Amino acid sequence: MNTIKKISGIVWMMMGLAVGYFNIIIMGIPKFQTGKQEDLVFGIVNIFVLTPIIVGGLIIFGYYALMGEYSEQDN
Repeated sequence: MNTIKKISGIVWMMMGLAVGYFNIIIMGIPKFQTGKQEDLVFGIVNIFVLTPIIVGGLIIFGYYALMGEYSEQDN
């Protein structure tokens, strides 16, 4: 079971990178190029607020899973 948790840590970290790419390249930058105020606000919020929170959370969770923080310990 601990091996599955470590593999899932790698999956979470890769998912964090994929979400970061999607939020910046697909959802963020095109909103800056439209010239509309509501798109500009959405792009700023998406890139500077949501992306660091989501990506940071996924990568930290994956790191902890990879390092064995969620492993069962025998006491």
